[in-house]
Amino acid sequence: MERLKGKNIVITGASGGIGAEIAKLCAARGANLVLLARNIDKLQVLQRDLQQHHHVKVAVFQLDVSDTDKIKEVFTQIFATVQYVDILVNNAGFGIFHAVHEATIEEIKGMFSVNVVGLMACTSMVLPKMRERHSGHIINIASQAGKIATPKSSVYSATKHAVLGYTNALRMELADENVYVTAVNPGPIATNFFTIADEKGTYVKNVQRFILQPEYVAQKIVNAMLTRTREINLPRWMNMGSVIYTLFPRLFERIGKKAFNQK
Repeated sequence: MERLKGKNIVITGASGGIGAEIAKLCAARGANLVLLARNIDKLQVLQRDLQQHHHVKVAVFQLDVSDTDKIKEVFTQIFATVQYVDILVNNAGFGIFHAVHEATIEEIKGMFSVNVVGLMACTSMVLPKMRERHSGHIINIASQAGKIATPKSSVYSATKHAVLGYTNALRMELADENVYVTAVNPGPIATNFFTIADEKGTYVKNVQRFILQPEYVAQKIVNAMLTRTREINLPRWMNMGSVIYTLFPRLFERIGKKAFNQK
């Protein structure tokens, strides 16, 4: 409980879902927060709630992480406010479930701009000070989709594959800098993610019994903060699928074809 007390934690995509739940848990443990999202109204409501119930500092900034110029501007303001960042949680992201031939160029660019480029840009803003201080933690929210690509999530899976590749390389680069790097690979979570990703509701209906609660995912993430945790895979049994897929890809795709096409 004491590990996070007084630490400065930046969370992107903090206006709802696991971002907001992470913020609540960190505030309860005495951390100072910088919350970023596109919806400033929701951030301000969360800010008031956290400050009312916990004696911590909470700053909020409106930010669309697809706007790299805005990222530079906002992080300049962040460093003027908190001087340095102990933990960055790259949580902002979205997906759209379409067959490859149905995905528009705008959707493809949008997902890569937010899920990949935005994540990299935010990370680049905090890394110099973390390296200088030989202290810090980068937590990137990836997905089980980054390990197993499935039909109708080709672009989303591609972005999460990219996040995992970037995260793994970054971890090795920082191995001697005392800066930790963690990838979080959850399965489906009960958030508004699927409002955009699954317009017809087919996927949610088919995986209802497997859907994770955001509070549970957030708890696992917060418990791992400032520890040398390589990956958090949720649920743990689902990660076994990626191990089997790596060893027996053709068999896995043949057997799993029916289940994968339920989106």
